[in-house]
Amino acid sequence: MSDLGDDPAIPDPHGIRKPKTAKNNHSETLGIHTNQPKLDALQSLHLTPQLKKISGLVAGFAFLAVLGLVFFGAYESLKSNSQAQIESAQNQLTELQKEVAVLRNELQDGLDDIYKEIESLEVSIHSFKEKKAENKVIYKPPPIPHEAELRRWRYLGSLQMGHSQRAYFHTGKGGSTFEMGASVLGDWRLSHIQKDVVTLTHPQGKSLALTASKSE
Repeated sequence: MSDLGDDPAIPDPHGIRKPKTAKNNHSETLGIHTNQPKLDALQSLHLTPQLKKISGLVAGFAFLAVLGLVFFGAYESLKSNSQAQIESAQNQLTELQKEVAVLRNELQDGLDDIYKEIESLEVSIHSFKEKKAENKVIYKPPPIPHEAELRRWRYLGSLQMGHSQRAYFHTGKGGSTFEMGASVLGDWRLSHIQKDVVTLTHPQGKSLALTASKSE
């Protein structure tokens, strides 16, 4: 019966029974106050990981943003430096091309001058050869007096008389005898006597050899 609760039909003059409403209100109030810390704890437990997760994402995005700015700045700096280096290299290449063009022109001018000098030398050499050929005179030494006449003489032989050696000639006009070293005809001298040949010399350096032959 106690589990079923108090019967409202039975009077309670002493006020033993407590009002049900107050009990219920107290229980509900007590339940609310009892569950409030749990709710706060649950809410704190549920919000803390989310906040941590959000904070981590925000920090990650911030790091990525800073890293992107750093890379962007480095890229722009590298790009500007590369552009400056390219422009500098292009300027240097242009200057080198100008210098090469100037050197090429100077070289061409120098080659033209050299070709002109070579042509001038060739013309001069050709002219010199022509003049030399025109002015060239075949030199014939003048004939030595009595040379032709002596060539017609005939050597007949030699004779040794003591310390003196003589040679016999037929001059075409008659016989003649000459001693070694004697003047034969003009400036010609008898310089050498052998059995089969004699030598006649001239002061100009000319020599004439006559071989022995039998007289007619």
